[in-house]
Amino acid sequence: STAVSHQLTNIQKNPEATDTQCCHDNLCRALTLPYALSYCHIQAWFHLRAECGERLAKPERGKMRVHKISNVNKALNFIASKGVKLVSIGAEEIVDGNAKMTLGMIWTIILRFAIQDISVEETSAKEGLLLWCQRKTAPYKNVNIQNFHISWKDGLGFCALIHRHRPELIDYGKLRKDDPMTNLNTAFDVAEKYLDIPKMLDAEDIVGTARPDEKAIMTYVSSFYHAFSGAQKAETAANRICKVLAVNQENEQLMEDYEKLASDLLEWIRRTIPWLENRVPENTMQAMQQKLEDFRDYRRLHKPPKVQEKCQLEINFNTLQTKLRLSNRPAFMPSEGKMVSDISNAWGSLEGAEKGYEEWLLNEIRRLERLDHLAEKFRQKAAIHEAWTNGKEEMLQRKDYETASLSDIKALLKKHEAFESDLAAHQDRVEQIAAIAQELNELEYYDSPSVNARCQQICDQWDSLGVLTQKRSEALQRTEKLLETIDQLYLEFAKRAAPFNNWMEGAMEDLQDTFIVHTIEEIQGLSTAHEQFKATLPEADKERQAILGIHNEIAKIVQTYHVNMAGTNPYTTINPQEINAKWDKSFQTNIDQALIEEHARQQNNERLRRQFANQANVIGPWIQTKMEEIGRISIEMHGTLEDQLTHLRQYEKSIVNYKPKIDQLEGDHQLIQEALIFDNKHTNYTMEHIRVGWEQLLTTIARTINEIENQILTRDAKGISQEQMNEFRASFNHFDRDHSGTLGAEEFKACLISLGFDIGNDAQKRTGMMDAEDFRACLISMGYNMGEAEFARIMSIVDPNRLGLITFQAFIDFMSRETADTDTADQVMASFKVLAGDKNYILADELRRELPPDQAEYCIARMTPYTGPDAVPGALDYMSFSTALYGESDL
Repeated sequence: STAVSHQLTNIQKNPEATDTQCCHDNLCRALTLPYALSYCHIQAWFHLRAECGERLAKPERGKMRVHKISNVNKALNFIASKGVKLVSIGAEEIVDGNAKMTLGMIWTIILRFAIQDISVEETSAKEGLLLWCQRKTAPYKNVNIQNFHISWKDGLGFCALIHRHRPELIDYGKLRKDDPMTNLNTAFDVAEKYLDIPKMLDAEDIVGTARPDEKAIMTYVSSFYHAFSGAQKAETAANRICKVLAVNQENEQLMEDYEKLASDLLEWIRRTIPWLENRVPENTMQAMQQKLEDFRDYRRLHKPPKVQEKCQLEINFNTLQTKLRLSNRPAFMPSEGKMVSDISNAWGSLEGAEKGYEEWLLNEIRRLERLDHLAEKFRQKAAIHEAWTNGKEEMLQRKDYETASLSDIKALLKKHEAFESDLAAHQDRVEQIAAIAQELNELEYYDSPSVNARCQQICDQWDSLGVLTQKRSEALQRTEKLLETIDQLYLEFAKRAAPFNNWMEGAMEDLQDTFIVHTIEEIQGLSTAHEQFKATLPEADKERQAILGIHNEIAKIVQTYHVNMAGTNPYTTINPQEINAKWDKSFQTNIDQALIEEHARQQNNERLRRQFANQANVIGPWIQTKMEEIGRISIEMHGTLEDQLTHLRQYEKSIVNYKPKIDQLEGDHQLIQEALIFDNKHTNYTMEHIRVGWEQLLTTIARTINEIENQILTRDAKGISQEQMNEFRASFNHFDRDHSGTLGAEEFKACLISLGFDIGNDAQKRTGMMDAEDFRACLISMGYNMGEAEFARIMSIVDPNRLGLITFQAFIDFMSRETADTDTADQVMASFKVLAGDKNYILADELRRELPPDQAEYCIARMTPYTGPDAVPGALDYMSFSTALYGESDL
């Protein structure tokens, strides 16, 4: 092109003095150079040749012509060797100066070397160049590029191209559409001076022509395309880097969110377990009931949000791992102690503590109830015994026998015998009091010291009474020889009245004793026993009448024989009036009413049991049915993944709408606990079973929805069609004959073979899933030849939790990943190299110039200083940064 321009300049400056034949020959030889020549220059040359045609001589015939043709043929052969097709163009036409043929050849050369390689979005060269111009000038006012002729006449198109790539060269805001000459000259001068683009066009020719030459403008515009191709390449590289960094930043945010949510959940569990393991008993039933109410608040208010957080944490973890696999990143390994398995273990410990705490609470309430009953019983028996012993020590210590007559002594002796009988009768009550006190101690009654003190006082007094009784008996026996007359009737009365009186006191004590029952059968048993007691009353009344008859006989004898007995029985303090009073008082009790009321309470408890059982027997199977339906939905294939997702979300909504029934059952369970009901023979479901089943149901539907969402992510990111996804699922379901959602080893092998994989015939165990070695053998049989390191890398992708098992989803992710076109570390490294101008390092200013601000600062903060031999101050190592994006790193 330089040679052509030089010859044209000579002709224009001095057409008379120019050796036109020589110029013509040189031009012909110059035209054969394999460069992208300016089509407009050639046109200008032929135009000048036509003007001075009178002075141009015909090429010399003969030997000189043969040499020229030979030279031109060499040039044409060289052009053809570069892939340029020359049709109907011979050396003779070039030598003879055929303008049409020469221009056609020149345009063919231009197309081959300047335009043919231009392609945008797989369009043709011309369409691609036009599309490139339209995109670059789209933001500019008054520019509308639709072709390569009249769209460029005002010069604004050329200025817009320059300003888009080098805005410092042109002040586009000062240009006017009505001044095309200035616009064109500005563009041509700037392009020649700063962009090394020769001035191939003249502003006057473009403005003065109704339709500028399309090929000339296209050739000139292609020079801009090639001049700015480096910037285009940098823009592409910057876009790739921005995409990669955006993925990395999003993944980092997800990792941070997981770590925070896991930490919060583990901290809550850490704080809650000690509270549940605090088994310090309270002293009163009211305090223990408050503990139970606090536990109910925990189950109703505090735990359900944490159940949702745990489920959401697992969903976020699975979604993050899916995104990491799809973006060709290493699997996410949470911090020490924050794995999903760690959280599950901690959650298991929490639920174990819950179960133990609730059992402890109920046992403590039973214990306190038993303690209250025993304490009340102890107080009643102690009060009765203390009332009986009142004054007994003083009576035993009296010396009345020393001054008594013989008859009085006999009476005192008999009276003392009766007392001993009464004392023996009270032995059983003392033993009962001691046994109750012992039981209260064993059950750790909070007021055991006072109980023990009172019991010890009773026992000490009882021992003292025994000693005093023995002493008085011995004293009376010493004087017994002095006594001869004993009133046998008084003695008989005393002997029969004392046991009867004791029986009445015992009956009264039993009737006044409190009782505790837990079932309607127990209260019915008490009612039966009470009826049996009442049946014995006629015989007791006969004994009473007999005792009263003895007293009447005594009175008759005293009256008949005028015995001076002072009107009292010297052998006992019991008198007929007291027996009648106690007889009347003993049965003035409300035991019947108490039994009736207790019977009503137990009937109400039975109603509560049945009410709870009726609901639990419906809710429990409903939850199990829903779990089975979700299992079927997760393995069946109906419609697209989006249809399945919509169906599952509607299904989830219907499940959530069932929550009021669970709450109603919780209310019935609270009524049962408040009524101190500890068993229910009408159902096998406990509230704990229902709670666990409900939580598992919510978790399962959420996980199933997340699996479908991850399948959609995989399908869209990996380019798997819906038909392929249906084929994978259909084949999987075909071999999943037991509908368990998993395949045995042989079933899995058959599934892969059905999809076109040659697995081989090695025997494998039927484990329901492939273990690591089986999976490795499967990969090798499909052509994956790998060492230990490569296999470890694959396992980290398909088995991020290191369980040694590979699921169907993980296998599909791996296979799609191996065939998908994803970004790699080498691609990112190459993109950074473009931005760095082929340097082995990059500067912060270059990053800020080519990338958005946030992503530029992201790279600057994480890139290490470059230490190579060609390093300069501020050089950053983009190679190690690119590698770190796809490997183990703290970035």
